[in-house]
Amino acid sequence: MRRPAPLPSTAEREEPAPWRGPSRSGAGEEQPDTPDPIDIRDPGADEASGEAAPDASVEDAPDDERVLTSRDVWRAARARRKTLRAEIRRFTQRSRRRRMLWLGVTGAILLLIGGSVAAAYSPLFAVRRITVAGASTLDAGLIESALFEQMGTPLALVDESEIKAALMAFPLIESYALEARPPHDLTVRIVERTPVGVLESDAGFTLVDAAGVALSTTPDRPEGQPILNVVGGPGSDAFESVGLVVRSLPEDVRAGVVEVAASTLDDVTITLDNGLVVVWGSAEESVLKAQTLSGVLTAKPDARSIDVSSPLAPVAG
Repeated sequence: MRRPAPLPSTAEREEPAPWRGPSRSGAGEEQPDTPDPIDIRDPGADEASGEAAPDASVEDAPDDERVLTSRDVWRAARARRKTLRAEIRRFTQRSRRRRMLWLGVTGAILLLIGGSVAAAYSPLFAVRRITVAGASTLDAGLIESALFEQMGTPLALVDESEIKAALMAFPLIESYALEARPPHDLTVRIVERTPVGVLESDAGFTLVDAAGVALSTTPDRPEGQPILNVVGGPGSDAFESVGLVVRSLPEDVRAGVVEVAASTLDDVTITLDNGLVVVWGSAEESVLKAQTLSGVLTAKPDARSIDVSSPLAPVAG
């Protein structure tokens, strides 16, 4: 039988036992107080070295308990603005590129238009040569001389009213068109009036076109032009019908016509140089009537009269 250990003395019982951490027996047991740590550093060493002892309240404080200064706030705001600008540039990069592309294209177009306009109105594109096209009866040289005042004028500043006034001196010109050919050429394309016959009067023989415009007046009858015997003269419905009929005649028949008469627009009559009388009627279906007349002349060359007023049922006598 073992002998029990002796009880501790009073002094030994009052001495605190060293703390060995929480007991495993349970969290509810009272834990002994922990003694404060003792700084074993020598304060005189810091004073001898000239270094100030760090402020434990600031340096050793946790991050969430450190006092923020105005410089820290400024740095944080600056970093935030920098990040925000970077994000804005990143998200707007495509739109900025598209905008720069449109600005570049627009600038190039405006530059091209401005340069073209400036060049067009400059002496670099002045008229140095005038050409007349389409003249057969008229003398092209005379027309070019009448337009000499346009020489030296920029092509964009050519005055069409002056050209029209100069061309009115030539009654045979029915219409005209201007063609600018940079850098120095101006072409005038004219359409001459086609004479349909002559009107006999005390003044002589006046050559007229299908619209009744007087082209020239001569004392003698122009060769190859029929006499127009129209009631009401130029400007009447009968004259308009005669003009359409004469212009629709075949060339071989047109060369032999000596007279065209009409009292109304529906009774046009044609007389050929061999004495043949052709009853044409109105100007309607003139193309078909001309074809019918050519066929009848071929089938009956000795006919003295031909009625083609009904082109599908011609009558020859």
